[in-house]
Amino acid sequence: MCESSQIAPEGAGISCHVRFEEACALARAFGFHLSRVKGSHHIFVHPSVRELLNLQDVRGKAKAYQVRQLLQLVERYNLSLGGEE
Repeated sequence: MCESSQIAPEGAGISCHVRFEEACALARAFGFHLSRVKGSHHIFVHPSVRELLNLQDVRGKAKAYQVRQLLQLVERYNLSLGGEE
């Protein structure tokens, strides 16, 4: 996503803008599935996660706090790429 930034624990300091499609692709890579869309809100669900993930497309970019929430869910539920663990 960004060459110069690293993903930090607890979503600390995402210093770059993530494209909306990249955020959706990352969510899908961790096993989330698009459940529904209402306006700009794309709601993703995961079989092992009780919480919903909301991503919004704002002029082609994902909201930074929502990307942080995705990363926090990945960490909290120990999700891995390519699986629905």
